[in-house]
Amino acid sequence: MGPRAAPLLPLLLALLGRPDPGRAEGCDLQPVTGESPIALSYTTSTVPRGCVSSSSLGTDHEVHVLSIKWSKAPTVLLTVSITPGADACGRSPVLVLLCASCFANITSQCPHLLIHTDAHLISGTTAEPPKASSEEELLNWAQSTYGGITSYSELRDPRWIQLRLGEDASSPPNCIPQNHFNAMLHLETEVFFHGVKSCSHGDTQSTRAAHIIHLQPEPSSLITEVNLSLSCPENHVSNQILILQSRTNLTWSLSFKKCNIQVMASGNYKIMTIFPTLLPGELLPDTEQDLIAKAFEKNYSTIASYSAIPATTRISMEIQENKAAKKVTEMITPMTHLTPTPELQPHQLLLLLKPWTCTDETMEITIIKSHLKVIKDLDIKDITLRDINCQAEKNATHFMLKSPLSHCGTLLGGRGYANNELLIKLSKGTELQDIRVAFQCEIPRELFLRLFPTAAFEVPQTELEVNKEAFLQASMMWDDHPADLQLKDCWLVAPGREPVLLVQGGEAHDVGVAVLEGPPSSHGRKIWRFRFTYAVPEGGRIPFSATLKCKAGLQNNTNFEKVLEVTVKDTWRPPNSRGLGLAAVLGITFGAFLIGALLTAGLWCIYSRTRPISKLQPVSSTAPASESSSTNHSIGSTQSTPCSTSSMA
Repeated sequence: MGPRAAPLLPLLLALLGRPDPGRAEGCDLQPVTGESPIALSYTTSTVPRGCVSSSSLGTDHEVHVLSIKWSKAPTVLLTVSITPGADACGRSPVLVLLCASCFANITSQCPHLLIHTDAHLISGTTAEPPKASSEEELLNWAQSTYGGITSYSELRDPRWIQLRLGEDASSPPNCIPQNHFNAMLHLETEVFFHGVKSCSHGDTQSTRAAHIIHLQPEPSSLITEVNLSLSCPENHVSNQILILQSRTNLTWSLSFKKCNIQVMASGNYKIMTIFPTLLPGELLPDTEQDLIAKAFEKNYSTIASYSAIPATTRISMEIQENKAAKKVTEMITPMTHLTPTPELQPHQLLLLLKPWTCTDETMEITIIKSHLKVIKDLDIKDITLRDINCQAEKNATHFMLKSPLSHCGTLLGGRGYANNELLIKLSKGTELQDIRVAFQCEIPRELFLRLFPTAAFEVPQTELEVNKEAFLQASMMWDDHPADLQLKDCWLVAPGREPVLLVQGGEAHDVGVAVLEGPPSSHGRKIWRFRFTYAVPEGGRIPFSATLKCKAGLQNNTNFEKVLEVTVKDTWRPPNSRGLGLAAVLGITFGAFLIGALLTAGLWCIYSRTRPISKLQPVSSTAPASESSSTNHSIGSTQSTPCSTSSMA
């Protein structure tokens, strides 16, 4: 095809139902970093690694091992449901669940389930978890402890797991893990998808965006229908499109919640919440670049999300708000499960809300009362920590509690975590109930600055008094090697003044600075303290605010910076101040008032003595003598002036 034929290429592609791949140029899909534009999960029975065996048939127990891996710290409650197999509960089942730092709720229809786990369980008792640092050690422990292994599954980022009991005599004699293992006979799970990609034209100003789900083809897959539930934010705008790519003989069953979105599917589809009639799809390309070009062809110039996921029967997708601001009711709404979800319990709600935060020296609990309304027919009377003397304060809207990490029964563990329990007193009518919720909060690895008025370092403040000693504390958690952590420098910066270097290399730099001995480091927390004076020369301009800025880190280039904004308070006056004090101002004011009063009285005296006689009020001649005498006396008695006590006309 020669150069003359090049302009005909888009026309030929259009006739063949394919987009022009040139439209996708300038839009290179990249993994989403930070907050994802969507939350997506899907059900599957294929695990990253797994195996089954018949080695447990001749033993007293049926043993299932689950090893959970997380792409990032888990933020949801993991639900594990155990259902009986063909022979009901069979012999005593054993579940080994390794799920470090996660909260789990395990439900079982078999009353004699034995659980080994390192997860935080909502309820129930557990046995000691195995101390295994590798897959091989874990399987060897299960084999030596119980004499056999029924199944082993490694899962990544699960939301819920349904495990079906049962053993198969035709399984291999030994459980040898394989990659991408099909565990359909005994396991189904819903997992979160963290491989979302996105891109847009660099020069685009359009807000029209596309969400693409590319269902990967599997030749052996028997799936004929996919159920997709999609939820959108409250103020979702209708300038987005959902593109669903799959085999053409597959049917999409769509359920929308608060969504007004265009749909383009390669197979037939039906929107159950709007018009549950089967609608015909259209031929869509099956490559990444061609799908992007298809979206651009429809004038959607931003690919908000591109998700390539394995074949599945259920997908749950939520379009996030721009700033990831979700209502609590949305956050705790469970996605589609295989079994009905029970009513949310108080401990489950708190584990989802995670109302606890930690600094390097305090633990704080803040619970918004309106978030507790989803707990029906229950009234929260009181909330304490493990030490019941540490009671939460409450007002019309919040429960609030703050305590040092060294108090209220808080235990500091390794890797920067603090552990405690919330004790909640509930009432339902006249019935009282106590609930314990174990939790841990992470102590952030960051530099903290606090300003104190005295060397007791007790009550921090954000006011800096001029020409008066102040006390600054810098602190930080560093579990690995606290001795390697150094306070590099601290500056005092104020508008209109040169920055003042207070500390450099951990030593005092300015004349008015003294390094103080801090308390000994404990549990990886390192503390630096020093005293300084914010001196302002006489007649110098005093700013309204100032900034304290410190930097700490290791000997290499690992640095942590922190800024503390303070207000400047001028409560100090030089002894030889030339200004007028309050007493002087009051004296001058009173003297001026007295002079004015005397001057007014003098003028009135001169006026009354020099006024003309003709200006006096005449006395009636027709009045009786007695009345005239009485009247004259009355007038005379009222004509007194500041110059005399009486005056007669």
